[in-house]
Parts: sequence; structure tokens; C-alpha cells
Amino acid sequence: MAVPVADQDAALAFYTGVLGCAVRHDVEVWPGARMVEVVPPGSDVGLVLLPPGSPLPMAVRLGTSDAGAAHARLADAEGVVLHNAEVLRWEGVPPMFHFADPDGNDLVYLEDTAG
Repeated sequence: MAVPVADQDAALAFYTGVLGCAVRHDVEVWPGARMVEVVPPGSDVGLVLLPPGSPLPMAVRLGTSDAGAAHARLADAEGVVLHNAEVLRWEGVPPMFHFADPDGNDLVYLEDTAG
């Protein structure tokens, strides 16, 4: 899930220092696009902290064991709009892709690479 924040560093300090979240990712995906993901204690659900105007989508993020298979399945699904022609594979972040459901809600599938 994406959470809009005014300042990623201040938000990171709050979520880790006050709420006790662990940092899952803190990486510059490309120049000017920083992905900061934290995980609350006892949860597997990550929160991506994104500032206004981020080139990364403000979207609900879902986990999948195979981003390629999920992309192929959604390419054939009625009403789905794929915003990425293929799975994005960047160093330091899990394979992912961005899409919209039939109601226009933005979603991102992230491959769970922990296992």
C-alpha cells in the first residue's frame, strides 16, 4: 500500500522510530524516484512512503510469488489496463508491474523474493 508523505526522510524516521516498523526497501529506483517501504511489527504488509509528485504510482501494492505469471494472467483479463508492457526488474527492488483494475484503481504487483 502506498502512503502519501510530505518528506520521505521524516516519514521514515516516524514509521521506524515511533511505530517500530522495519525497513524492507530504501532504494533509488531511478534518479529522482526513491522507493521507501516499511513493514509494521508482526505484519507482512508493506507501506511504501511516497512524496507528492513521485514518478512511482500511488497505488495499492500486492504480493505475488511470480510477477511474470501474474503479468501474463492480467494481460488476458478483461478490463485490466497494464501500465507496464513487461515486468520491471530493477536492481535492489523486487520484480514488479503497475496496472489498473476495471474500476480504474491503481495497483502494483511486487514479487515476493524473500523465500
